[in-house]
Amino acid sequence: MACSATSASLFSANPTPLFSPKSSLSLPNNSLHLNPLPTRPSLSLTRPSHTRRSFVVKASSSELPLVGNTAPDFEAEAVFDQEFINVKLSDYIGKKYVVLFFYPLDFTFVCPTEITAFSDRHAEFEALNTEILGVSVDSVFSHLAWIQTDRKSGGLGDLNYPLISDVTKSISKSYGVLIPDQGIALRGLFIIDKEGVIQHSTINNLAIGRSVDETKRTLQALQYVQENPDEVCPAGWKPGEKSMKPDPKLSKDYFAAV
Repeated sequence: MACSATSASLFSANPTPLFSPKSSLSLPNNSLHLNPLPTRPSLSLTRPSHTRRSFVVKASSSELPLVGNTAPDFEAEAVFDQEFINVKLSDYIGKKYVVLFFYPLDFTFVCPTEITAFSDRHAEFEALNTEILGVSVDSVFSHLAWIQTDRKSGGLGDLNYPLISDVTKSISKSYGVLIPDQGIALRGLFIIDKEGVIQHSTINNLAIGRSVDETKRTLQALQYVQENPDEVCPAGWKPGEKSMKPDPKLSKDYFAAV
């Protein structure tokens, strides 16, 4: 099955509603266990001081993953450095940001362009204290075979981050990107902060590849506002550019300068 515009049947389905797993799943053949991390407080906008309003949303919903909610935890087999390893999302909590992205299938067309683009720029994300994790419904054996295939032949070559196997489709379903009647995932991408909270998500249809540049820019903006909680980032903000104060009067300093 191809993840290209020629496979028209792939574009007719919609992902199932999001859900929050209720219990641990123990699966015999791929050591996948899926558990929700603790839920966040109820949706609120707090006022840290005087009349200034915080623009950081902390959400709580039974329909995970909403931005502002804790990311659903998982543990699954993956391929890294041509070896089979176990990856557990919660192992990164308190240590690193995570860019978690889903793609439809191995040995397809748009998918390798995204996977290799993230791998080629892995060092840039590493410098931002961020790990990249790729996920599809393929087995680790399929992942390994694709990695061992030369790029000029449509393969991946060696990658600088793990490719996770979601053969049970539990991870894709918990993140709301699974197309149930096709059994594959849409192109979902989630930026998860060091506390395990989803701070950004995008979901593309199958024929539309994603931008590494925009993912990195969004990550940098996220890290900036977390380090500077009294500021917000305007459209297209990049490091070194002027930010904005979320205040009716102070925001005029930004508008006057642009």
